[in-house]
Amino acid sequence: MKQKVVVKVSMPCERSRSRAMALAARADGVISMAITGDARDRLEVIGDGVDPVCLVSCLRKKVGHAEILQVEEVKDKKPEEKEEEKEKKKPEEPKPQPQPPVVVHPPPQGYPGGYYYNYHHHPPPRMVVCEEPSSCPIM
Repeated sequence: MKQKVVVKVSMPCERSRSRAMALAARADGVISMAITGDARDRLEVIGDGVDPVCLVSCLRKKVGHAEILQVEEVKDKKPEEKEEEKEKKKPEEPKPQPQPPVVVHPPPQGYPGGYYYNYHHHPPPRMVVCEEPSSCPIM
């Protein structure tokens, strides 16, 4: 069962806050934690199977005075609701239709540049298949 525990801890300085956060992070089942409140004196811990009494007793030993303010169950949104929210946020974009591949043939042997290929012993150009249409106006 995922739950949220709010603990009021006497944390007068930044060092005591970091110590309280480190202790909460080491507790079994902790998923996330944060320091909240106007005076930055509340430690909010969210986790699965967190023992609030054990957490508070550990904080009392290492940091100072601590008391449990709130323990409540955190309910996750249903997967169906999450999908509906995603669909509402993102409008459907039309999918591009696949176009047939374009086949480019090599120039014929009687082409004016054919002598150049034979003279330098270059192999004749190969056939090229393009998957995507190019912006070249010649093709």
